[in-house]
Amino acid sequence: MEGMIEGGCLCGAVRYQVVGEPMMVGNCYCTDCRRASGTSHATHVVFPETAVTVTGEVSAYASPADSGNLVTRTFCPTCGCAIHSTNAAMPGMIFIRASSLDDPDSIEPQMTVYASRAPKWAAIDHGKPVFAVMPEGGPQSVMPEA
Repeated sequence: MEGMIEGGCLCGAVRYQVVGEPMMVGNCYCTDCRRASGTSHATHVVFPETAVTVTGEVSAYASPADSGNLVTRTFCPTCGCAIHSTNAAMPGMIFIRASSLDDPDSIEPQMTVYASRAPKWAAIDHGKPVFAVMPEGGPQSVMPEA
């Protein structure tokens, strides 16, 4: 089906389906994303929450971002795989972790944020917009027009 994206966790206990195209895809090199991902960055695929259906139990961890906004990250309680996150500053949106997609080639990052916090060895795509920190107004301020 056109416009259907699926994914899930490592052990298969959590699955999701998304109907529609992403609103934005971006790489984030902030300290929290690096720690939560276990590598140099996290790639987030942004959708309206209403487009996403999650099956299986998830656990959540909430912490304030640099902005002070609460970010809640969900993960499989069995295998620990990151599934998605929400940001209090962007109500109604969900940030699917690209690492959990069944077909990661179905998306392509459009921008990079917090590049100033990337490890020296990280390969940042300078052919797309790169922001040293979060753009003023948050990522929604630089999201492509629908």
